[in-house]
Amino acid sequence: MSEQAIVAAVDGSSVSYNAAAWAAAEAALHGRRLELVTSVNVPVGWGPGAVMTDIDMDWLRKDGERILAEAARIARLSVSESPEITTTLTFDPIISDLIARSKRAHMIVVGSRGQGALRRGLLGSVSTAVTRHADCPVAVIHSWSAIDPVSADKPVLVGVDGSEYSMPALELAFDEASRRKVGLTALHAWSDVPIGMDVPMMGWDNTVRETEQAAFAESLAGFSERYPEVPVRRILVQDRPVRALVDESDNAQLVVVGSHGRGGFTGMLLGSTSNAVLHSVETPLVIVRRRKTEEETG
Repeated sequence: MSEQAIVAAVDGSSVSYNAAAWAAAEAALHGRRLELVTSVNVPVGWGPGAVMTDIDMDWLRKDGERILAEAARIARLSVSESPEITTTLTFDPIISDLIARSKRAHMIVVGSRGQGALRRGLLGSVSTAVTRHADCPVAVIHSWSAIDPVSADKPVLVGVDGSEYSMPALELAFDEASRRKVGLTALHAWSDVPIGMDVPMMGWDNTVRETEQAAFAESLAGFSERYPEVPVRRILVQDRPVRALVDESDNAQLVVVGSHGRGGFTGMLLGSTSNAVLHSVETPLVIVRRRKTEEETG
């Protein structure tokens, strides 16, 4: 097993158990250990004058252990050959804990929403925070996007914007498609229409089209040679990147995007349009950040 684990956060909600099941399949696919994590940290401002007694803390600890045991059971049942599974109960806030783990994890997996329990509040706002700050790819799983045999033959969809920041996303997308033995759909969408304006798209200027085609081709150069077994379908459209991505996501089993870019998919994704993407794409979504170098981490 590789040292870098797939880390899945669970909080007792059904969507977090779906995330654990998806993470188990991902860990098995990559031959990696699956680490299930839950937090029993009590949020600051839990209640006016509230004090957690030893009995309360003991209950929280036992509840956390119950959640981890159930997540591990579901993870094992979700794949034919279960990966090595470890469980961790932490007293740290879940966001800071996951971000810290991201420095050594292969991937963090979270659900899109949780049950918002007293001491957890694990998903929803947490998925946004972790995708913004994690040092490794983050997969966001929805309650309706658990492992589905029907989607097993669908391709992997990757958003391409022509910037250096989309390279890690392309690398991961090709690798996932290769391991899953499916094709890859590379989608490059470009629009100069400001966010919030709903005006008809005009015909592209030939110079703009040629520039976008060249950037698209340059981004994909070399990957097909490295992954000859992965058939690639290219889509170049004049549309808002998020809308194009959401529309095409129904035809994919996995959506992959970067975290920063030049104004296309990745530049917009974690800014003002983050909620639209995370809440509109029903397919499992992986957001890929460029790992920091040792010099950058200091």
